[in-house]
Amino acid sequence: MPNGLFDLTGRRALVTGSSQGIGQALARGLAEAGAEVVLNGRDAEKLAAAAEALGARSLAFDVTDYDAARTAVDAFEAAHGAIDILVNNAGMQYRAPLEDFPEEAFQRLLQTNIASVFNVGQAVARHMIGRGRGKIINIASVQTALARPSIAPYTATKGAVGNLTKGMATDWAKHGLQVNAIAPGYFDTPLNAALVADPAFSAWLEKRTPAGRWGRVEELVGACVFLASEASSFVNGHVLYVDGGITASL
Repeated sequence: MPNGLFDLTGRRALVTGSSQGIGQALARGLAEAGAEVVLNGRDAEKLAAAAEALGARSLAFDVTDYDAARTAVDAFEAAHGAIDILVNNAGMQYRAPLEDFPEEAFQRLLQTNIASVFNVGQAVARHMIGRGRGKIINIASVQTALARPSIAPYTATKGAVGNLTKGMATDWAKHGLQVNAIAPGYFDTPLNAALVADPAFSAWLEKRTPAGRWGRVEELVGACVFLASEASSFVNGHVLYVDGGITASL
């Protein structure tokens, strides 16, 4: 790699919601690029199994709990040292017609998809600011730019992640932080299991996406390593769509 621009050796990365799916794939990719990885999740047993498989540390806390996130991050930094890279990946989906959408599900989406980015982002950034450097990568979505039936509240949360990313960059770039987002298109993950299993939806998706297929989670790793590395030292407040061209094409 030229000049080691993409080398993460000596860096430590915390990836939220990394017991499975996209979070786990990104954690593995960061580790392969040289980073020491810290996995996060709420299910301690599932988290421990994922951490053992990856040879990573684990840090179990609820990202929707502001005090728990700050306490966990502060304690980890005091005990183990700097978190150089944060990937805010934790998220959830809920599908229902908007006119029947349960209020409780709407509130859970707000807390899991938006508040978690603020909670963990602020907790980690306070330490990064003191060091004058840091990388924060928020996981947005193709729904940051587009909508589909039955997921309007999810779409709202991912639009907010895109704008919160811009706001974080605007406030924290002067302190040496780069804050960007990755917006995945349609990937074969546990979150999309119902859609993957639906032949009609898969056929529609293959027609709608210029690349003609579902994405593979490993195809998000390159974008994550780029945004976590020195290669992106002047990239800030950007939302990088990794979507097979779906947002580029009518």
